[in-house]
Amino acid sequence: MAQAALKRFVRNAPDETVDWKRIAYLLQLSRALDAMEETRLAPEKKVLYQFSARGHDMAQVMLGCLLTERHDGVCGYYRSRPLLLALGVDPVDALGSAMGRAGGYSDGRDIGVVFNFPNPDGASALPMCGGVGSQYTPTAGWAQAIEYYRTVLKSPDHDRSIAVVLGGDGSVATNGFWSALTIATTQALPMLFYIEDNGYGISVPSTLQTPAGNIAANLSGWPNLMVLDGDGCDPAEAARLTTEAVAFVRDNRAPALLRLTVPRLEGHSFQDTQAYKSENVVRAEWARDPLPRLKDYLVPAAMSEADWQAAATEAASVAEAAREAAEARPVADPQTVTRHVFFEGEMQEMGGQHRLGYRPPQTTDQPAGDGTRINMVTAIRRTLEHELAVNERVVLFGEDIGPKGGVHAVTLGLQEKFGRERVFDTSLSEEGIVGRAVGMALAGLVPVPEIQFRKYAEPATEQINDCGTIRWRTNNRFAAPIVLRMPGGFFKCGDPWHSQTNEVAFVHQPGWQVAVPSNAEDAVGLLRTALRGNDPVIFFEHRAMLDHAWARRPYPGDAFALPFGKARLTRRGEAITVVTWGAMVPRCEAAAEGVSADVIDLRTLMPWDRQAVLSSVRRTRRCLIVHEDLGTAGFGAEIAAVIADEAFMDLDAPVSRLTMPDIPSPHNPALLDWAVPSVERIRDKIQSLVEF
Repeated sequence: MAQAALKRFVRNAPDETVDWKRIAYLLQLSRALDAMEETRLAPEKKVLYQFSARGHDMAQVMLGCLLTERHDGVCGYYRSRPLLLALGVDPVDALGSAMGRAGGYSDGRDIGVVFNFPNPDGASALPMCGGVGSQYTPTAGWAQAIEYYRTVLKSPDHDRSIAVVLGGDGSVATNGFWSALTIATTQALPMLFYIEDNGYGISVPSTLQTPAGNIAANLSGWPNLMVLDGDGCDPAEAARLTTEAVAFVRDNRAPALLRLTVPRLEGHSFQDTQAYKSENVVRAEWARDPLPRLKDYLVPAAMSEADWQAAATEAASVAEAAREAAEARPVADPQTVTRHVFFEGEMQEMGGQHRLGYRPPQTTDQPAGDGTRINMVTAIRRTLEHELAVNERVVLFGEDIGPKGGVHAVTLGLQEKFGRERVFDTSLSEEGIVGRAVGMALAGLVPVPEIQFRKYAEPATEQINDCGTIRWRTNNRFAAPIVLRMPGGFFKCGDPWHSQTNEVAFVHQPGWQVAVPSNAEDAVGLLRTALRGNDPVIFFEHRAMLDHAWARRPYPGDAFALPFGKARLTRRGEAITVVTWGAMVPRCEAAAEGVSADVIDLRTLMPWDRQAVLSSVRRTRRCLIVHEDLGTAGFGAEIAAVIADEAFMDLDAPVSRLTMPDIPSPHNPALLDWAVPSVERIRDKIQSLVEF
């Protein structure tokens, strides 16, 4: 009898390898910060978005204490502050960010619960996003980057590093979760999915997010995935499962999913009254509060009552001092809020190859071709091949780009030459393609993802937006320079799915540069600049120009690069300025035959060469803008507005646009020819403006 009691005591005693005193202190610090926000700062309107972590906090702290490798990366969500505290985030930054004050996570640009923590000497918190589920695929990209460093670049620093992503039970219904799960399990990535199941997505029960409300049970048969499930409020069980999950991923270089049930002791946010929960449910949740359970578990087995109270007193003191320091911080100067949309010469703290010391080779904007004309497909492939050869951080991926070489043959032969680790196919998930690229870029690689057709980018819209804003919303703490290749536009025929252009949508996404080359030479120069740059780039490859005879040019050399924002004057005249880009350039050139016209190929839309356009218009006093995209809210409207603002008094005729009508691209060639601006229609429009 006594022996059995002793065995129970030994089995239930706190694990001596766990730093329980640190966990107790951090848990109480988290509680003190939450209480301060809930009772003082949120009611006083000093914190505008408050998300209590009470109930989720103990297990998060345990997880954070286990992330000890230099290249560990973790991405959380809006209830993840306890984890951040365990990583070493300054409570002053945590509170100051919640108040929107200068410094901290974002200099007041983002809400305080959207964390980031660049930590070159330890585990980093990857930039979080406000969208539920958007954290999963960038974390998968970080995990894949770890393996790339470990196996391809032979970096011993990455041998034990892992990627960890936090999510609630609601997030397991998102595209991002399933895409990342597919990536991690098919690629055997060192990634831990840490699911905090509190039973509700705001007010929606978890049974509407996944059958029976238990993602761990549903994934129990998922191949190549270790699945663990347990109580996140039981100190012993939470510590054991978290330790086991992290150790499994480190030791096996394979993914795991840990689901811990936890109570959400407050509403979804400060404004949420939880009226959708019955009193019995609320009482049952508070009965599971991990704070008193931790105290009962530790006192007196691992610490004295005095030690516990000392930790509580210290936590309260640190929280109060953090509040005072945070409230003393000013609001950032509003005039600084336009900084760091793009790289401005001040290096980000994490992300991109430049941060790791990359210095691009010497380039020239003078072509050095041998006279042999090649098409745009060959020019792009040759540029990618050269950059893969001279820069071991460059990786290419997308649907069908491997053995097939892409549906447009741009990457043909590159996997055979550089291997499957550097040129590889992906699952059919555009969110996964772009999101994984973001994580790779944050880790210092140069990802070159391909979206097979422009229209297919729509499922990746959230990741595209989030990628572009990383530098701005972290106030230059992070950046994710990727080169997103994207074919589009008509080719022989059209259709609503493969022939869309809509470049203006990317111009309207802050932080993205947008290149739209019309010929092989420009494609080489702009692509090389993108691959060696420090900003994310949309590289638009027009399908009609990939093998167009007009677009063929001699290869301009391996050192040839073009600056963004510098247009090319392809024809010079005095009577009218024609502004265009992409597949419309040769049509505009043909239409301008016999007319004294400036024809300007913008080459990039973000930035665009407004000075070249304004200078020409002030001289010719007339302007026609031609593009393939729809007229309403197309990029031509922006150009026309700038001309009206800055050169109105120089005009002798109204600024005019010629575009597709506001319809999707039609399939039948006869319908397409009617819809897309033709040489004849462009010529007629030029003539009418010249005669105005």
